[in-house]
Amino acid sequence: MPDGSGSAPLAGPRAPLSLWDRVLGWRDKMLALPAFHRFAARFPLTRPMVRAESRALFDLCAGFVYSQVLRACIDINLFAQLAEGPQETAALAEANRLPEAEMARLLQAAEALRLTARRSAGRWGLGQLGAAVHGTPGLAEMIHHHDLLYRDMADPLGLLRAQGAGAELNRYWTYARGGEVRGLGAEDVSEYSHLMAASQRMLSDDIIDAASLGGTDHLMDVGGGAGAFAIRAAHRLPRLNLTLLDLPEVAEIAKEKIAKAGFSDRIATQGVDFHSDPLPLGAETISLIRVLYDHPDETAAMLLRKAHAALSPGGRLIIAEPMDGSGGVARVGAAYFGFYLLAMGGGRARQPETFRGMLEEAGFDRIRQHRTAKPMLVQVMSARAR
Repeated sequence: MPDGSGSAPLAGPRAPLSLWDRVLGWRDKMLALPAFHRFAARFPLTRPMVRAESRALFDLCAGFVYSQVLRACIDINLFAQLAEGPQETAALAEANRLPEAEMARLLQAAEALRLTARRSAGRWGLGQLGAAVHGTPGLAEMIHHHDLLYRDMADPLGLLRAQGAGAELNRYWTYARGGEVRGLGAEDVSEYSHLMAASQRMLSDDIIDAASLGGTDHLMDVGGGAGAFAIRAAHRLPRLNLTLLDLPEVAEIAKEKIAKAGFSDRIATQGVDFHSDPLPLGAETISLIRVLYDHPDETAAMLLRKAHAALSPGGRLIIAEPMDGSGGVARVGAAYFGFYLLAMGGGRARQPETFRGMLEEAGFDRIRQHRTAKPMLVQVMSARAR
């Protein structure tokens, strides 16, 4: 029977609690007592922890407002305006068609989030994080794209109960529907392909540096989208030739981008549906750049087997994508990507150890994890075909 709190009581047999579980249960009860909070807030040794936890708890409650402040700054292109030099509030208000008092309100809110910073004579400049947003290609596009996620997350329990069915992100990412990729038209893939290209630009250099691709002659980029990674790799590594594989409609978009970048002689494109088609032979290295986390385990395992079949013994596989872990990486992998991928259609951020087991089962060895500059956003693993 429900207990009146909106949830049903836990049922079924329960394993006996360990001593450590009982200790942690006692700690949790103590931390939940108002009297303990009052004591800890006054006691000198625990006071800093209480204050830090209070700030963290408030940030959890206010996170949506923070993200919308960032969105407002992006909408009016505020960081580009401030990058030109310190600006007065009145001038910014006029340029962005806001009342001066409300422009000041936005600037002050952004200052609290380190997006803007005060300059002399009442002017405003870029804050540390605002400068980072302005200098990160593709980030503004991703922030705008979050409109879909916000709508899907307006009812998080509904999203969970429906297992992501009917989510706006699932309708947006058409390829995430598994067997429905056949027959997609250019209009179905164009929007998400351009977004993927924008977001790839943020991470391509990190992946190239971490994977040490300098000794590779021929790289096949599977699921390469509109070609952002392949183009950057060709630019960085003059001796490298590449083949980009994606759905036929996406490969056509990539072909145009590659020609415009001047790399048609070094980057070939091929339309392939890796759900049903084998991967072509001949590449020395295969890369899966932010591909596997979009798909359930059975699809990811199938693609790893196909990559192994396409490589000669000793051939190299590169996996680069967000991975689950601990600390800040866990917050991104389990919290953010956990819900994003549910709404998208069923993928998940996996731990490196999970990938190790999947790679070994697919026939790979000499598995290594490589350091990246932004481990919260992308991690890199490599393996060799047995």
